[in-house]
Formats: sequence, structure tokens, C-alpha cells
Amino acid sequence: MAACWYLAYAIRYGDIEELMEERRVQVDHSTVNRWVIECALQLENEFRKKHQSQVGCSWRADETYVKIKGLWAYLYRAVDKEGNTVDFFISENP
Repeated sequence: MAACWYLAYAIRYGDIEELMEERRVQVDHSTVNRWVIECALQLENEFRKKHQSQVGCSWRADETYVKIKGLWAYLYRAVDKEGNTVDFFISENP
């Protein structure tokens, strides 16, 4: 649960330690860090299995220049026939 919280939400290890204490589980933030390192890849694989979208036999890539938090960046997208985004990549360099 603690590793899932860290990976799913933008919270610190210390905050997760406090959440666990509220549930009467004594754990140190360094232990949560070790759990995340150990479990992150497995949790990502399980998430991708459940939420992986089916891509047809045809898709196209497009690119554009977007402003993100005041900085310009390149946005590359892979889009299928229906216009659904299959994957994306953001880079400072072309």
C-alpha cells in the first residue's frame, strides 16, 4: 500500500510514514523507500496489463512545439486511426 501511494501520488516518504502510523503500522520512511525500489517494476507491469489499450494495425506519429510551465518543449505523439493517443514523449531538444 505504501509503495502504491508513493508511485500514484506526489507525496514524500515522510508523509507516507505518517499515513501508515494513522493505520497503526510503524514503518520508517527509509523502509518505504526500499519497498518502492523493490516493487516499482512489478507494480508498473501489473498496471500496464490492466490499462493497456489495443492499438490497431495503423498509427501515425506527430510532433509539435508546446509551452510547459513557461518553457518551450517538443511533444511527440503516436496516434491511432480514431485519434486516440497511443504514447507520447516530451523533450527539450528536437
